[in-house]
Amino acid sequence: MHKADILVVGAGLAGLQCARKLAGRGLDVLLIDRKASVADAVQTTGIFVRKTWEDFPLPAEQLGPAIGEVTLHSPAGRTLRLTAPHDEFRVGRMPWIYLHMLEQCVRAGVRWLPSARFVSPDEIERGGRRERARVRTIVGADGPRSAVARAFGLDQNREFLVGIEDIVATGGGSPALHCFLDPRLAPGYIGWFVDDGVEAHIGVAGYPRRFDPLESLARLRASLKAGRTIERRGGLIPVGGILRRIGGDHALLVGDAAGAVSPLTAGGIDAALRLSEFAADVIANGDLRAYSGERFRARFITRRWMRRAMSLAASPALVELGFSLLRLAPMRRIAEHIFFARRSFPDVSTGCREGAPASAGVLPG
Repeated sequence: MHKADILVVGAGLAGLQCARKLAGRGLDVLLIDRKASVADAVQTTGIFVRKTWEDFPLPAEQLGPAIGEVTLHSPAGRTLRLTAPHDEFRVGRMPWIYLHMLEQCVRAGVRWLPSARFVSPDEIERGGRRERARVRTIVGADGPRSAVARAFGLDQNREFLVGIEDIVATGGGSPALHCFLDPRLAPGYIGWFVDDGVEAHIGVAGYPRRFDPLESLARLRASLKAGRTIERRGGLIPVGGILRRIGGDHALLVGDAAGAVSPLTAGGIDAALRLSEFAADVIANGDLRAYSGERFRARFITRRWMRRAMSLAASPALVELGFSLLRLAPMRRIAEHIFFARRSFPDVSTGCREGAPASAGVLPG
């Protein structure tokens, strides 16, 4: 029998952040993940925007050199360079960041249980054996197809991109981010090449029914004459926006499970960290009714409409026309705003401080 105040299912960025914050508020937290190590099978590229690395205590030594320039590539090979007034992106060494965050969790008192799978609200599976669990609240940080969401009848993601990338050896060039806007290569999204001078990531993402990710990645790699592969990553990216019903009487969703990913840019790191902090506040205050996706959805209406527009841009000629419009000053400013604006996921706080006593007596039993 495993007993705890909180069971956090999933040890990605969202789960690790939420678990650490809850333990810092004096709650007994059990953290589980299917993987034997948090450093195994990393799925995210790990591009951190400036607001994230400024606002959260990330290990600076595991963030690569800063990038302040983005080059857009059209289907015909034309380019448009966008330069930010400040450095805006850094690529994280994600396995080491996960290990650092797990160490912080354990120091805060979180109990870590690897190679364990959520089965039901009162059962987990470990080593092929079912084990009982008695907890007050479950936090679903278990990815875009959340088993916690299904078990508690919460909303589930319906719209996905599929992404795949290779990390390759780099020649130590100048840090740069390249985005390839070609629906033949990445329908509904982009291809990318990000090189921070230490390591390079080459990837593609798009709607799964409209392309072969492996074939597209091979074409992009060939065009860039990429070096040897060090690591391959891939997975589903929810792009329908944050879900409405992300909390109930006994469970909350965070990260990809909650759809906390920008529908436009498909970036989810900043959203994962901020929503996890809000979830920890709500649980510590004891009123789970305050946790609803409705309070965030209005902030993403424009991005959801732009996502629809991107999904319809299936013709290279149409994308080429849009690329020409980006050269006009008003459209260029919109592109710069999308890449460089400091707006992020809404930072909502209930006012509960880390280290303050939690209202454990009113948590669901």
